[in-house]
Amino acid sequence: MTIVEFPGAEAPARRYDLPVTGVHIAVHEWGPEDGEPLFLVHGGMDFARTYSEFAPRLAAAGWRVVAWDQRGHGDSEHAALYGWDADIRDAIGVMSHITRKPAPVIGHSKGGALMIQLADAQPFRFSHLVNLDGLPSKRPMSDVPEHERTRTVASDLGGWLDHRRTTATASRKAGTLEELAARRGKMNPRLSFEWLCYLVSVGARHDADGWRWKLDPSMRFGGFGPWRPEWTATRLPGLGMPFLGMLAGQQEPMGWGTLPRQIESMIPPQGRLEVMTDLGHFVHIEQPELVAGMVLDFLDRGK
Repeated sequence: MTIVEFPGAEAPARRYDLPVTGVHIAVHEWGPEDGEPLFLVHGGMDFARTYSEFAPRLAAAGWRVVAWDQRGHGDSEHAALYGWDADIRDAIGVMSHITRKPAPVIGHSKGGALMIQLADAQPFRFSHLVNLDGLPSKRPMSDVPEHERTRTVASDLGGWLDHRRTTATASRKAGTLEELAARRGKMNPRLSFEWLCYLVSVGARHDADGWRWKLDPSMRFGGFGPWRPEWTATRLPGLGMPFLGMLAGQQEPMGWGTLPRQIESMIPPQGRLEVMTDLGHFVHIEQPELVAGMVLDFLDRGK
């Protein structure tokens, strides 16, 4: 298959499938196999190879950088159903396979929010947590009474199942590599067309009728299943490991729309928030060297 070259992007040193909770999960690794593990968790509608510029910079510092395609994304197996908790169970399976010791974890967007929840439930897995524009607060925080929360979950479940039923036999629209890049560009207007073409070449497959994204057709924009941003944000203040949050200052379609004033009071006492004023949602793609340097400095100081 044709891989479009992009300066600084590197293929993983290792790639393998791992059976987790009944689904084969594609795992990608950069850096020395005997290095200390560092986990990268991608966002919704994405896949591990979106870290192809960022991960090598961490690997160059000696880390064994481990990322995986979430179920239904990238090269991982498609599943009958998807949901927030299923992604967390898959993360536990991959992390447990790699190490039983605490390790640094970096999550972008949905991946960052997933890791807040996992860090709250199983803090022993985390030595550090870095959140790349995945601080969940599109709207002001508000508590939801238990009886209302139950109704909300029930309605979300019903809607999610109805959607799954209608897309069970669907197929993603094919096109040229450039057409898929242009489509993705509508959601990522700050990323270069050259990068988007590279992204298609590693995240889509080339069928007889053209290129199409590997993403399960049942996946929809923002469709995480029965979940609300504030349910995760309320877990943030109690995290005990060193925490670094990076919040994008420039808004774009795939971003969360979180403003500093909405999340500053939720940052853990031992954590810090960096507002990346001139960067958009994909901070690690726009400025991989800058963001990797900040992360490596944070990990070094947090030892």
